[in-house]
Amino acid sequence: MYNLLKGKRGIIFGALDENSIAWKTAERVHEEGGTFVLTNAPIAMRMGQINELAEKTGSEIIPADATSMEDLENLVSKATEILGGKLDFVLHSIGMSVNVRKGRHYTENNYDFSAKGWDVSALSFHKVMQTLYKQDAMNEWGSIVALTYMAAQRTFPDYNDMADNKAYLESIARSFGYFFGKEKKVRVNTISQSPTPTTAGQGVKGFSGFISYAEKMSPLGNASAQDCADYTVSLFSDLTKKVTMQNLFHDGGFSNTGVSNEVIERFED
Repeated sequence: MYNLLKGKRGIIFGALDENSIAWKTAERVHEEGGTFVLTNAPIAMRMGQINELAEKTGSEIIPADATSMEDLENLVSKATEILGGKLDFVLHSIGMSVNVRKGRHYTENNYDFSAKGWDVSALSFHKVMQTLYKQDAMNEWGSIVALTYMAAQRTFPDYNDMADNKAYLESIARSFGYFFGKEKKVRVNTISQSPTPTTAGQGVKGFSGFISYAEKMSPLGNASAQDCADYTVSLFSDLTKKVTMQNLFHDGGFSNTGVSNEVIERFED
């Protein structure tokens, strides 16, 4: 450990179980000396094991629906009170598509489902940052990170409307990142992660086949949830003070690979 986050305080959204990136990140932040509040929607908390993580990291839990401004205002004010001051880092690790859950094809999306998924997966990021901004809850040179996926740039048929949500999420990071940087010296970035076998990720049709394909396409192989936690810690640290408004690909080189020898060999006669 390097004590990269010693004395730093924050909020981690979205830890569900030990497979989740938010869970792994919480463990790494704790190891690097950071303190934080854990939060998730009440329904997600009933499904997961967040109490176990809180005990392991000496953290408190504040339930919050990230689509509710009232819940977010309560979360941020309580977090700064519990942690004893302004925040240095925030992780937004939230995503959900009702259309995917219900097995709706992209060409047959239910728009009420789309609106709900958009609110949870993307607009919630704006709501979180607006709350932090209005409460002046971030320290200078603080860091806000959201998790995204390359379907925001390229088409992956079964990723459905989550691709639209991620594109909007990345746009919010750039737009809010400008104002947060200009006026409060706070960084805002997204990490575009490899396909990762989290509880949410495994809900996407054809996921196991795609993760195998990505592994064959990526020169360094897929980045794991643990790898992503390490990368997130670097973005929370003072070593990346001038990195902001970026969509950072963390995918073993997949995003810049046209085709790999392994994939070519698979399709040669």
